[in-house]
Amino acid sequence: MSILEEIQRRRIFGIISHPDAGKTTLTEKLLLHGGAIREAGTVKARRNAKFAKSDWMEIEKQRGISVTSSVMQFEYNGKVVSIMDTPGHNDFGEDTYRILTSVDSAVMVIDAAKGVEAQTVKLFKVCSMRQIPIFTFINKLDRQSKDPLDCMADLEDALGLPSTVVTWPIGNGLTFEGIYDRLENKVFLYRQKNGIIELGAKGVFGDALEGVISQANLDILRGEMELLDGAGNAFDLQEIKAGKLSPVFFGSALADFGVTAFLQHFLEWAPAPGTRKTITGEVHPTDDFFSGFIFKIQANMNPAHRDRLAFLRICSGTFNRGMTVTLSRTGKSMKLSQSTQLMANERETLETAVVGDIIGIYDSGNYQIGDTLTDRKEKLFFEPLPTFPPELFMRVHAVNSLKAKQFQKGVQQLAQEGAIQVYHNEFNDIILGAVGQLQFEVFEYRLNNEYNSEVRMETLDYCVARWVNPASVEDVKEVLPARSTLVYDRFERPILLFANQYTLNNFMQKNPKIELWEALNLDDSEYQEG
Repeated sequence: MSILEEIQRRRIFGIISHPDAGKTTLTEKLLLHGGAIREAGTVKARRNAKFAKSDWMEIEKQRGISVTSSVMQFEYNGKVVSIMDTPGHNDFGEDTYRILTSVDSAVMVIDAAKGVEAQTVKLFKVCSMRQIPIFTFINKLDRQSKDPLDCMADLEDALGLPSTVVTWPIGNGLTFEGIYDRLENKVFLYRQKNGIIELGAKGVFGDALEGVISQANLDILRGEMELLDGAGNAFDLQEIKAGKLSPVFFGSALADFGVTAFLQHFLEWAPAPGTRKTITGEVHPTDDFFSGFIFKIQANMNPAHRDRLAFLRICSGTFNRGMTVTLSRTGKSMKLSQSTQLMANERETLETAVVGDIIGIYDSGNYQIGDTLTDRKEKLFFEPLPTFPPELFMRVHAVNSLKAKQFQKGVQQLAQEGAIQVYHNEFNDIILGAVGQLQFEVFEYRLNNEYNSEVRMETLDYCVARWVNPASVEDVKEVLPARSTLVYDRFERPILLFANQYTLNNFMQKNPKIELWEALNLDDSEYQEG
């Protein structure tokens, strides 16, 4: 098989949703269908000690939620599939945003009873900005839920994204009897022996379903199909691939119903790896030089070895284990001798990989999120990943001063992961910044359990952060107002913390010449406004 054919087989997608919509459960069922696992664990199945494959961290098993993104690769129907299971909780939104820079499409999971929720809207906007195709899976049809037409209206009203129905539910909750695949003209029956019915030319209006499903559901189905055929959006694959139309599927991830139909359609329509933007142009999948970028760093995936992996998305060329590349940020040559294929926290040595693959490379502290690796002679930088100012802050100390080394190592490595933002002041106090409280709890848990360092955390009365133009730092020190403080991030970039928006506005009004920035690029090789 040629390299071009191998690239066309690749499908990389992220799964996004509001917490508890069933995102991780759907991931498990996709892995099960792909043969990547033999038995699907469920997040809540505590008694049998079965846990979701993607929720590999101990704290995820205890909490029953995803707190870090996972990468899982498997083959299905001739396609090489890479799934990114992302944290649904808003507190870990920045990890999810970075993951979405590495995918070619997204699957949006929606709870049929709750409709589109706040975090779903936020993540959708990130996908929309990148114009990546979005596939919608409306989940939990085996429970009482909203009317499916209301679900569709809710989807389009909340997101402003036109949608087209591919599979449609027959009943819901206690009356749920199956789904109708409009494109395949098939009905898949829920928990019945003769599970698939091929409909004739008349579709649901023929007699194939008479006596098979209840008359009440059949009448409703026919009425809904008349409405969708007359007023619904037509299927348009080009619009789907352009991110302007979302195909909608209904089903139940927990009951593993509707998942197969979704997966088969998705793999057929989802795009293969495409062109990636750089700060000076574009990189094409068919370019003969090797290039890729690091979008995630994870420490302690193997607690026995205390190692760190950098997650690399390949954008052009072919990877061969042992090859030498240049780290564009530093200009250093790096030999990639330890490379792995990823399945959550499990991995196996990988010899070669092509465009569209995501590989793990051993990191001894050389890499940062957003780094570009290439064997091209000219410097290359992919579009930088953004970092955002946190809204909650804490001062953190090691309880046992004899374990200061473990504490410092843990703080440094977790900061490099991007799991939390770490600052220091002129007295070298460690200050943490986070979007949500849960990030602090995960940080404390991981320091204690992975680095054997118990910590004491003290809440600070700040909620607004802004980076400062380095040229203005001395001026800032002279006019620093009450209820604010100057700290430095891990790249030694100055940042001002304010007690509230009023304090910030007052400072800016009194000091119009001091330049403050709300967002910066992660790459510290350039200090520029985000």
